Amino acid sequence: MAENLTRKLIRKHLVEGKMKPGEELAIQIHQTLTQDATGTLVMLAFESMGIARVETDVSVQYVDHNLIQEDFKNPDDHVFLRSAAQKYGLWFSPAGNGVSHPLHQERFGKPGATLMGSDSHTPAAGALGMFAVGAGGLEVALAMAGKPAYLRMPKVMGIRLEGELPDWVSAKDVVLEMLRRHGVKGAKGGVIEYYGPGLDALSAMDRHVIANMGTELGATTTVFPSDEAVRRFLRRQQREEHWQEWQADVGCSYDMTDVIDLSTLEPLIALPSSPDNVVPVSKVAGEPLYQAYLGSSANPGLRDFVVPALMLEGKHIDHSVSLDVNPTTRSILHMLTEAGCLGKFIASGARIHQAGCNGCIGMGQAPATNGNSLRTVPRNFPGRSGTREDRVFLCSPETATASALTGKITDPRTLQMDCPRFDEPECYTVDEGAFIRPTESPATIELSKGPNIVTLPELDPLADSLAAPVALKVGDNVSTDEILPAGSRVLPYRSNLPEISAFCFDGVEQEFAKRIQGKGMFFVVGGYNYGQGSSREHAALAPRYLGMRIVIAKSFARIHWQNLVNFGVLPLTFANADDYDNITQHDVLQIENWRECLRTSRPLALTNKTRHTVVNVESQLSPRQIESILAGGRINQIKSSV
Repeated sequence: MAENLTRKLIRKHLVEGKMKPGEELAIQIHQTLTQDATGTLVMLAFESMGIARVETDVSVQYVDHNLIQEDFKNPDDHVFLRSAAQKYGLWFSPAGNGVSHPLHQERFGKPGATLMGSDSHTPAAGALGMFAVGAGGLEVALAMAGKPAYLRMPKVMGIRLEGELPDWVSAKDVVLEMLRRHGVKGAKGGVIEYYGPGLDALSAMDRHVIANMGTELGATTTVFPSDEAVRRFLRRQQREEHWQEWQADVGCSYDMTDVIDLSTLEPLIALPSSPDNVVPVSKVAGEPLYQAYLGSSANPGLRDFVVPALMLEGKHIDHSVSLDVNPTTRSILHMLTEAGCLGKFIASGARIHQAGCNGCIGMGQAPATNGNSLRTVPRNFPGRSGTREDRVFLCSPETATASALTGKITDPRTLQMDCPRFDEPECYTVDEGAFIRPTESPATIELSKGPNIVTLPELDPLADSLAAPVALKVGDNVSTDEILPAGSRVLPYRSNLPEISAFCFDGVEQEFAKRIQGKGMFFVVGGYNYGQGSSREHAALAPRYLGMRIVIAKSFARIHWQNLVNFGVLPLTFANADDYDNITQHDVLQIENWRECLRTSRPLALTNKTRHTVVNVESQLSPRQIESILAGGRINQIKSSV
């Protein structure tokens, strides 16, 4: 029977379960990716579980998010992560080496392999024909220990690409078109698989742009075939021996389908403050501009910098604009220098930053209050830039650069110039010396813990009878950035749970942590797609530390839902979504005998003691997840089995 590529990849690595949509299955993981904003918890979990050495083919710890060193906290964490990488057998990519996702594609990505990363944009590796999923750090720690990864068998959305992109339109516009059509929940829990003749004109890095932002559609991952474009990429990275062909079978089927004629696309832009608030650039052309921003894992390729540099040659940006250039890897920075492109940026008035995530995660480059910021980053959730009242737009490098030149949002097609042509070099600069290899003598390595690194606390299992107030009620699409913010103010405490908990739900209510501190157990009520966005498990662990025991929502984003389970928070969904309207903030809810109900699949119900009503709820948990919840979380479960 003809199979699509997603099913072929899952079948190859399947170790448990059946490939029936919605059923839980387990797959073998070959590679893992961790970055510093989440990696400290991964390594602390690894230490807590008492595991001696990674069991994967390749595991890499990157330092790319928290690069600002205004005091000891970030550099101390970098030293800790390096010591943990050496002790446990990981490759280590130090600060300044670049962003994890393009680096991993350059140096480690392998067609047909599986990858799990503690970053929600790990699916970018699907550009090479990998099956790559983002997950919470605890899940990645288990994968590093050789355990399989668990997920629900996804439905597959097949997207047929036809035609070729016209001038001034690039890969970012393709994924923005997907978001315009399908929204941030359009592929929730599924896999997006691209195929068709339109692929022939998309490079491996073009595909990286599209696969990276499949996360913003709610997809578990995005998959592209491993074809001649992938072979060319690996050859240029001097790794052609790692190439394998992976294609969907002729005549295969998909659960959902769509067709995009690339030749009909125009420059698109996502308005504040959601990735799916997409319109043509021409619709908002003329609005004033404060900042244009190039770089990030969502536009990390060499062409995403060369084309803007050629647009800027012999010109100067508008004096009202800050043009921030964020090279994504050290090798790309080197190649931009050798090609004279870096000089073109400097001469144009642009600001050059170090290779890393930087402003994408709110680490510097924050825009002025209410100043429009056009960015080539993957998401524009409220306040993510570091400015609470931000106005962040998502767009292509061409649109960002055109707007920097004119000082207002500009459709690049209206510029009085020809569209620059990018001629990809046959050989890329390769600097493997920038990575620190795993040591052959791990027994001699001691973990280096600075004063900001605090061991994870033990979490008690939930009682069988729980009664608590609804401390917070939120709407649809609340992101992990709103639950536990990123940025230079918060993320330096990522390895210090008591300190980082002070920022819980800061994006929803600034004084929430102060209001709830010391008042004991509480519940949270949410709308659809609760916990979308980043994989950072701090958004589950920090509220749990403050007293959150249950979240009741209309639906959950996949990674955050699993993170709640991992740390012993019970995630429940409304059996009837309309019951969301029958609960208000501060209502006291009670649940009885829930442990037995989960074990025996009996119906669950909450009593609203304030309103004297009953709300029916569902767990949607697998037997494996139920055992984890009953144990008080995944770490407790692992310790009890040793």
